Amino acid sequence: MVDLDGTLTPTDTLVESIIQVVKQSPINFLRMPFWLLGGRAELKKQVAARSSIAPALLPYRQDFLSFLQAEKSQGRRIVLATAAHHSIATGVATHLGLFDTVLATDGYDNLKGIAKLEAIKNEVGDDFVYAGDSAADLPIWQAAKAAILVGAVPGLAVSIRKQVPIEKEFPGESGGFALWIRALRVHQWLKNLLLFVPLLTAFSFTHIAALVTMVVAFLAFSLAASATYLVNDLWDLESDRAHPRKRLRPFASARIPIQHGIAMSVFLMLAALAMALAISTGFFCILVLYVALTSAYSWMLKGYVLVDVIMLSVLYTLRILAGSVAIGVTTSSWLLAFSIFMFLSLALVKRCSELVSLELAEGEITRGRDYRGTDLVVLWPLGLGAALSSVVVFGLFINSPDTQARYATPALLWLVALGLIYWLARLWIKTSRGEMHDDPVVYAIKDFGSRTTVFTLVMIVLIGRFATLEFPL
Repeated sequence: MVDLDGTLTPTDTLVESIIQVVKQSPINFLRMPFWLLGGRAELKKQVAARSSIAPALLPYRQDFLSFLQAEKSQGRRIVLATAAHHSIATGVATHLGLFDTVLATDGYDNLKGIAKLEAIKNEVGDDFVYAGDSAADLPIWQAAKAAILVGAVPGLAVSIRKQVPIEKEFPGESGGFALWIRALRVHQWLKNLLLFVPLLTAFSFTHIAALVTMVVAFLAFSLAASATYLVNDLWDLESDRAHPRKRLRPFASARIPIQHGIAMSVFLMLAALAMALAISTGFFCILVLYVALTSAYSWMLKGYVLVDVIMLSVLYTLRILAGSVAIGVTTSSWLLAFSIFMFLSLALVKRCSELVSLELAEGEITRGRDYRGTDLVVLWPLGLGAALSSVVVFGLFINSPDTQARYATPALLWLVALGLIYWLARLWIKTSRGEMHDDPVVYAIKDFGSRTTVFTLVMIVLIGRFATLEFPL
């Protein structure tokens, strides 16, 4: 007797089915309590009727699956006994070709615990070995001749060993801290360093209170971003599993349970909102707007040509605006205009790099994006034009009366303009060569040449702000 959810596959097919049903129509989420009034079997029936789990894409415990295949080859009868809906169980059984019989939940009986034990006894009598993973299987193990433990938690395993002979054990894979770091995409937090830009442009980096506020703001944005990453990964489970690289993500591979991901996402979002509210109501509202826009981008807008890159530039600029609101400084129109053009160019770098990679792989259309290789003839000049527009805006900023009054030597800022031209052109050259393998903002932070260039430009800005220099004509 072999259980399905948590045993044969480390995932929970009911939870995955519910995610699919909610994706089809959020109204279904409101219908579920009414389905549940008819019992868990009715809920599973309604959910299964509106979803389609692909057995070929499910992650399986390969060591346990190999064991079952070896036992099957020796003539042992193997039965799939699961609380999952029979349509899911039958699909898995057909795909694997291992099972002689399938016992599963139908529209009337939820095959869990005692109900599953009764179904097993009706099918094979009292002589059976049960393979499972959870405390809900205790009544079945107690009635079995022997137990096979698959991914059972240590406390449960100790309890079972005292009650029934153990035929074999398959330890579960520990999620671990490193796996959660990967799921939360902590490396993407680097983008939220943009919140510190207003602190730098206002030259308030020596104010301890403002610095502490910015650190809290950074954490709030980062936790909120990680919460949305978790939701997006759960939302894209099936498509990720069909991808050669993304199928190894923590949730797609089921190395982190879906329920844990949902709980963590809620916790992180509540923590982020609490931090934001502690800073100010205005910052809280901007964070809520950011979460709404990034969710809209991930679930819908990223599939529309050009809309996606414009939205990315808005999201980057919104981080700068959030930093201004956090420390109570006014964001200049020059900075916002510069940011929009700059990040539009960087977003187009990302799309062009994807299309260049696609051309090298002799593909035509990007998966999940409304772009084709032929679009490069438009995207190249659009991206370069946006880059140069940001430099033009910066040049106008240099000549503005406010800049001339605030900087001791504003003429030095023209060196920054030249540096921007060099840095942006370098990014585009890297892209044309097919060497841009990362998000351009993350790339700029990781790349030594970019870090050196940006550091030099910042130093020039500081010298221009505080040092009075005279240049001979």
